[in-house]
Amino acid sequence: MKRVSAGLVFCENKLLIAQRKRGKPQEYLWEFPGGKLEEGETMPQCLARELNEEFGINVKVGDFFAKSVFDYETGSISLEAYFAECASQDLPKLEAHEHTQWIDVSELSRYEFAPADRPIVAKLQEKFIF
Repeated sequence: MKRVSAGLVFCENKLLIAQRKRGKPQEYLWEFPGGKLEEGETMPQCLARELNEEFGINVKVGDFFAKSVFDYETGSISLEAYFAECASQDLPKLEAHEHTQWIDVSELSRYEFAPADRPIVAKLQEKFIF
């Protein structure tokens, strides 16, 4: 099972979400940005590295929030979400994604998320009751 980081990246009370690229598994679905854990890394280190590599942003990784285990056709993943803070709402560079958005947590239901991210979306919606 692959361990994958997911960042709940907040800046000025907005949450960063990313749309998966055309031609990739789960194309055009939205997700919380992050990536695969490499040998010798902690999950917070993985998240910080992935956000810097894929989006060109530096974050301060905070507390663990939730874990979601999902079996995709390509294999099982353990998606581990951490809160993170970003210094600027400038739109990140796009390397591995079609689009990014800064949204209010109350807007999460407007986006179609990848299956592994959906339990984390639900938990966020419970935590931030509107």
